Amino acid sequence: MQLLAYIVLYPILWCISILPFRLLYVVSDAVYILLYRIIGYRKKVVLENLRLAFPEKTDTEIAVITKTFYHHLCDMIMEAIKSISISKAELQKRYTFTNIEVLHEFEKENRNVVLFMGHYASWEWVFILQTYINHKGYAVYKKLSNIYFDRLVKRIRAKYNTYLITTKETFPKLVRAKKNNELTLNGFVFDQSPKLSKAIHWQDFMGINVPAHVGAEVLAKRLDMATVFLKVKKVKRGYYEATFSELSKTPKAHKDFEITDSALKLVEEQIREAPAYYLWTHKRWKHRGKNPNKTQ
Repeated sequence: MQLLAYIVLYPILWCISILPFRLLYVVSDAVYILLYRIIGYRKKVVLENLRLAFPEKTDTEIAVITKTFYHHLCDMIMEAIKSISISKAELQKRYTFTNIEVLHEFEKENRNVVLFMGHYASWEWVFILQTYINHKGYAVYKKLSNIYFDRLVKRIRAKYNTYLITTKETFPKLVRAKKNNELTLNGFVFDQSPKLSKAIHWQDFMGINVPAHVGAEVLAKRLDMATVFLKVKKVKRGYYEATFSELSKTPKAHKDFEITDSALKLVEEQIREAPAYYLWTHKRWKHRGKNPNKTQ
């Protein structure tokens, strides 16, 4: 059944991917009408999240953010499909880095890096980063249920020396890479909600006390990796600008969870600057009020 789904859907995805961007965004606009106006995909979740994060905003302001968000979400879906066939030159033109020298300095120092990113603006095209640096790229991801589409996503990322690894694979694979003297950059889109049973650290995010994923920080400390945050800005439709901010060269010198807290604050700053480009369909605040160590 998985193979059949792949055989049926892949040619459609390929045909979409080779569309010029002008037509690609026409398709995106059609998908927006379907998802937002007809199906109402996760609209209740989006509205609840926005009202939680921005209690000071009016219903009209929330509605404007919601519509812009769904347009952006549909663009990201199309851009992810475009990744199947987009050229290196085109992607480099559309996803740029303002201060790549931050990573070049770590290369000179032969330092491995943990890269923190939020679900903001675009994380689908960040793999083009590998064309500018010598670090081997690893990105932690959730394995797709369809093995054929999972292989496709891995193949797309591997074009530019980025390799997807699951959470379980992360530590042993990176320990092995360190023993082999590989220079690695390890990406974590870290701002989603962990399982409540695994919540060991809570932080106020957008003014709401919720559990935080701390795996990236734990890994950085155990393997003595520098930590960097990547801020992504949507310049205009189909164009993004990314900027690196050093979090710490000496993660072991920090108190537990201090680096994670700093990175989450930077995600929050992005959201407040332009709310529509965050991934509001995630149930990021579903565990609010459940912190056993805090009176709500």
